[in-house]
Amino acid sequence: MIRLEGVERVYRVGGEAVRALAGIDLEIGTGEYVSLMGPSGSGKSTLLHILGLLDRPTAGRYLLDGLDVTGLDENAQARLRREAIGFVFQFFHLVPRLTAQANVELPMLLAGVPPAERRRRAAEALAAVGLADRARHRPDQLSGGQRQRVAIARATVMRPRLILADEPTGNLDHAAGAEVIALLERLHREHGSTLVLVTHDPELGARATRRLRMRDGQILPEEGDGRA
Repeated sequence: MIRLEGVERVYRVGGEAVRALAGIDLEIGTGEYVSLMGPSGSGKSTLLHILGLLDRPTAGRYLLDGLDVTGLDENAQARLRREAIGFVFQFFHLVPRLTAQANVELPMLLAGVPPAERRRRAAEALAAVGLADRARHRPDQLSGGQRQRVAIARATVMRPRLILADEPTGNLDHAAGAEVIALLERLHREHGSTLVLVTHDPELGARATRRLRMRDGQILPEEGDGRA
């Protein structure tokens, strides 16, 4: 599903070049559950943003389902992002004035889904994350764990092929975090989506079926791959 070939990302900071990604080669298959771990500044979030078409590589190629998305224009990338990729962030990024139902409907609104269909699918998505009875509540009327579940419902309502989760439990207590991870894993299994999880927590990272570690903008050799 995902293929990166020599992907680099260089930022200019105060006139200096900062190399956030240093020649990444990576393949992730359809339906895989991958954790991405490493210290702060190792390039995890930069890599996730490139996978999610929120950023572009300075060099290299990114193929998504065989399509080279590197050179797509902004509109084409936005359309692909909307239709194929779901995001779950540490900071929930819900619209404060909208209800849970309306927040979940947003991706479908942007995709031009008719109102009746939006309402039906949003209600189903909220029920799937156990929040059918909170559909009319605004984010400030929900707990942190409930807000993250709304964010997950929004991320999965379009049935994306790829789900990217960036520290999704970072603002939650242990119990709420465990519920959120279990929910992401259940949706991953039920929908067959590819799940990529960025985390600092080795316990959470160990739950994935494939674990990648980053340091200094590079992916370290995987255990058992024979590279030194």
